[in-house]
Amino acid sequence: MEDPAPLTIFLFSFSYRNSGAPEDEGGHGGGFVFDCRALPNPYWDEQLRPFSGRDEPIAEFMQRHPEVAEFAHHAAWLVMHAVRNYSERGYGRLMVAFGCTGGRHRSVYQAELLAGRLEQEGFRVVLRHRDIDNSPAPAPP
Repeated sequence: MEDPAPLTIFLFSFSYRNSGAPEDEGGHGGGFVFDCRALPNPYWDEQLRPFSGRDEPIAEFMQRHPEVAEFAHHAAWLVMHAVRNYSERGYGRLMVAFGCTGGRHRSVYQAELLAGRLEQEGFRVVLRHRDIDNSPAPAPP
């Protein structure tokens, strides 16, 4: 009997305002969707607005807020538990998504953190930032 294909984690960031949560392309449903909208938002700092969650100024902003690290820790714990279990059971895929309002800052930052952790543990990750290239909307009056 052949070994099953290794688990691939399909990891997304997305905008609730623009695209909404991604569908599971594997057709099995399930996975995780984490809502980052309760986290501090760098969008409200005009100097940070043009950057994305992949850029150092956003990382520095996020690292100043302990609740961001706590959120990342809890999300990673849940996902790592499932990933280890799915790997042992021979599953081929798991979907994980992080959403925020615009899909450029908080969700991207969280997805990048988790992708790094998963890759460090030796898991295969496909990372897609669905809304990172959208221009930030102007601040409401």
